[in-house]
Amino acid sequence: MKKAPKNVYTCQDCGYSTAKWMGKCPDCGQWHSMVEGKPKTISSGTKSNFDLSGAASRPVPIDSVGGIVEERMSTGILELDRVLGGGMVSGSMILIGGDPGIGKSTLMLQAMHCLANAGQKVLYVSGEESIQQIKLRSQRTGAGNSNLFVYSEIVLEQILEVLEQEKPRAVVLDSIQTLYSQDLTSAPGSVSQVREVTFRLAMHAKKSGIPTFIVGHVTKEGAIAGPRLLEHMVDTVLYFEGDRNHVYRILRAVKNRFGSTNEIGVFEMAEQGLLEVSNPSAVFLSERPEQASGSAVTASLEGSRPILLEIQALASPTSFASPRRTVLGLDSNRVALLVAVLEKKVGMPLMNQDVFMNVAGGVRVTEPAVDLAMVCAVASSFLDRPVPSQTVLVGEVGLTGEIRGVGQLETRIKEAAKMGFEQCLAPRTNLRNLRPPSGIKVVGVKSINQALEHLF
Repeated sequence: MKKAPKNVYTCQDCGYSTAKWMGKCPDCGQWHSMVEGKPKTISSGTKSNFDLSGAASRPVPIDSVGGIVEERMSTGILELDRVLGGGMVSGSMILIGGDPGIGKSTLMLQAMHCLANAGQKVLYVSGEESIQQIKLRSQRTGAGNSNLFVYSEIVLEQILEVLEQEKPRAVVLDSIQTLYSQDLTSAPGSVSQVREVTFRLAMHAKKSGIPTFIVGHVTKEGAIAGPRLLEHMVDTVLYFEGDRNHVYRILRAVKNRFGSTNEIGVFEMAEQGLLEVSNPSAVFLSERPEQASGSAVTASLEGSRPILLEIQALASPTSFASPRRTVLGLDSNRVALLVAVLEKKVGMPLMNQDVFMNVAGGVRVTEPAVDLAMVCAVASSFLDRPVPSQTVLVGEVGLTGEIRGVGQLETRIKEAAKMGFEQCLAPRTNLRNLRPPSGIKVVGVKSINQALEHLF
């Protein structure tokens, strides 16, 4: 008599499986993440059908493989196309994640509306909302077109059948955690369901050439909910960033097999939906105070796009035994490092000062090129002397107080000149063969002492 397969316990975070229950996953270290389920049995007589070219699956020399032309299709939203690397690639799987209410579903509905207006037949599948709820959101955003089809379903087999019948040019699945396959007995959102659903959707996308967007939930830690294998099974992973209290949203690519992962898209959340921000520098500097201490402007490079940002700092006497270092939008470890450099190399007594730092507009910056602006903002607040309002600060600060060179300085200076700035403090090593545009003066500095002497 054939024995029935025993149940296994699978970690809902990393996918680790074991025959007995454990309180802590030995692979990822997560507590209480093991869920009981039945293992998926695979017939020994099944053949692999992974080859999508239609030819026999055999090893071939790489120089004998014929090249293909990468065809891209515009979504109709320039900021989204920028992050995708120029548009959607046929057969690509695109995962978009973000906090609840950040605007993921709104962005996807607007993108499908733009494709529908261009004469493309598209399908929006929702496992969380009814078609009446989708209709209400479409009325608010103005997304109404006869080429845009909506479908409310959570069974994978039904969705694949509809895709075969309708053959849309693009499809959105919102969200992947609500879908499930009838071949498995586990609950929707479990490791086995997410793995199976994503794999079968990816196979369908590659065979049919339909670009597929899938929306993923995000945990309180900021990662896409479910196992990490979800990000490895797709071609592109996009994160929607931004504070719910701010009107601006940042769309950032953290993985892209068809383009750069450094590009960002900037959107403004309005009553009628998400609006593209074509000039982020003007937006982020629109409310900058004049002649205020603790404020400095820097030029950050996001992919190929330079963006001018305002770095704000506040240094005030502490009432605690150890001073506070509160940071928003910057790396807290980097801020502590730069404050220590100011204390040691400049002699600025910050041991009894609370330091608060923020990037205006709710943007997060990790580039070392903003170090000089961070240092000057803290010094400006401590000395209560404003940085000249028409000055941009660019440079990386080392532990010995030196100003190190940064990449693509000329691009940053051109953006500053376009916004009307008259002076730029930059690393002296970057001034060789530099051709700055007219109307802006570039001052080279070798250390933070030189920079502070020039400013104050």
